Amino acid sequence: MIRLESPISADQIDSLKVGDQIEISGRVLCGRDAVLPKLVELLRKNDPFIEAIGLKGSVIFHTAVSAAGIGPTTSNKVEIEESIPELALAGVRIHIGKGSVGAATVRALEAHKSIFAVTPPVSALFSHRTRSQKVLAFEEEGMEALFELQVHRLPAIIAVAHGHNLFAK
Repeated sequence: MIRLESPISADQIDSLKVGDQIEISGRVLCGRDAVLPKLVELLRKNDPFIEAIGLKGSVIFHTAVSAAGIGPTTSNKVEIEESIPELALAGVRIHIGKGSVGAATVRALEAHKSIFAVTPPVSALFSHRTRSQKVLAFEEEGMEALFELQVHRLPAIIAVAHGHNLFAK
């Protein structure tokens, strides 16, 4: 098990390979299909809020946050997968979700020194490993708002790194 503390550096990404098991501690942003396209729109507009969020070296978990817990959503939904290249370019180092992503996303992740990790839907474990949570933006989206979590040893498996894809045959 490889333990990582956010923010994540490019050197840390370089040391990871497909199949590595990781545990992430520190700050993790949470967003899914309602919020990630809004972040991309703010990026395109050079909105100062993006700098305040702090995407450089960040981790984004494709999930909603509710009283029932947190768990990954499918990352190849159009709204989510289309956001990954631009968020990676903006400095997001690790994208966490479930399922596979397409070849264009694999190439974009490699180009921007970013990776995609998968995690099983184990809401009780994730809730137990969450130390605190707060809404950062888009509160009107309810449980799909942009959240910031403080986590301790959040588990994931590297699924895409350096142009390789765990799901490719």
